[in-house]
Amino acid sequence: MTEQEAPSFAIEKLYVKDLSLEVPNAPEIFLEREIPGVDIQLQTGVKGLGDGAFEAILTVTVTAKLDEKTVFLVEVGQAGIFRIKNVPEDNLEPLLSIACPNILFPYAREIVSELVTRAGFAPVLLQPVNFEALYAARIQQAEAEAAESAAATLQ
Repeated sequence: MTEQEAPSFAIEKLYVKDLSLEVPNAPEIFLEREIPGVDIQLQTGVKGLGDGAFEAILTVTVTAKLDEKTVFLVEVGQAGIFRIKNVPEDNLEPLLSIACPNILFPYAREIVSELVTRAGFAPVLLQPVNFEALYAARIQQAEAEAAESAAATLQ
């Protein structure tokens, strides 16, 4: 296999695509002494840019609430441009859905912690995420939905 034919994966650029922090109930919220409930949502997306380049985006949304009152809301869209060449088509989706978010996650985690701290709250430390398990669950769910749809069509 020549160098031109060998599979390659490279990081071209890592950047923050979207960043938002809201503290809608400030300053009164700082007088509260209760510990808020924290909800964390992750979303991944990929867009082809041509010539083997892909933009992968990991969006992390962290919402802290006391009862119905929002304490803070942080949303980070950590993105990267990845160049992938000579990778078999059936390996491309797992690479984009697992490897890219694994690279982006530490950057997003750091930004969330820093923003929450700068907003005047205790840092939110995001636990590691198993993107391989999330990908497998998404594939399994899609297969189950396809089987359900096929069964409904036969009836």
